[in-house]
Amino acid sequence: MSKVLFVKGTPQSEEQSRSTQVARAFINEYKEVNPTDEIIEVDVYYANVPLIDADFLTGQKKLRSGEALTDVEAQKVEAVNAFTKQFMEVDKYIIQSSMWNLGIQPLLKAYFDTIMSAGKTFKYTPEGPEGLMKGKKAIHIHGMGGFYSQAIGMEHSDSYVKGALKFVGIEVVPTIFVEGIDYDPTKEEEIVAAAIEKAKAVARTF
Repeated sequence: MSKVLFVKGTPQSEEQSRSTQVARAFINEYKEVNPTDEIIEVDVYYANVPLIDADFLTGQKKLRSGEALTDVEAQKVEAVNAFTKQFMEVDKYIIQSSMWNLGIQPLLKAYFDTIMSAGKTFKYTPEGPEGLMKGKKAIHIHGMGGFYSQAIGMEHSDSYVKGALKFVGIEVVPTIFVEGIDYDPTKEEEIVAAAIEKAKAVARTF
C-alpha cells in the first residue's frame, strides 16, 4: 500500500477550477486501480500554511545555537516541521496549480518553502546539493489560460514545481496541462475533456 499526497494549490472550488477538475478525475481513476492506497489531501488555502518569516528564521538560528525560542518562534518552527514531516512520509505526490502572473499561487510557494528543508529532504555535499527523497514519484496537473507550456522565459510555474520536486530527488512524470481556454472559451469543454482523458490514462500507471 502506498501513501499519496494531493496538494491543491488554487483557492477556487472544483466547479471554478478546471485544473482541479482534472486532478480530481486523476485521483478517482487512481483509486479505482489502487483501492488500498491512502490518499491524503492538503488544500494550501485552508491548511494554515506558515510563511518563512523573521520569527521562523530567528527560531531556526536559536535552535542551532541552543537558545530558547519564544512561543511565537516555537509555534512557527513546529508548523513548518509538521508539513515537512507529512511530505516526507508519503510515496507519491499529485500537485495541482494554475499559473498566476507567470508563476504559481503564493500559498503554494509557501507550501514548497516548508518542504525544501536542508538535512531532511535534501543535503549539501562537496559535489553540490543532493535530494534525499529518491524512490518517490510525482505529477503536476497545471492550468494556464493561455499557451505557456512551451514559452521558455515566460513560464515560471510548471518549471518551478518540477524543478523543486526534482531538487529533492523525486521522479516527476510529464505534466498534464489544461491550457488555452482563455484564448478560446468556446473550446473549454473540449480542452477539459481531453485533459481528463489524459489524466485517467496516466493515473492507471502512476
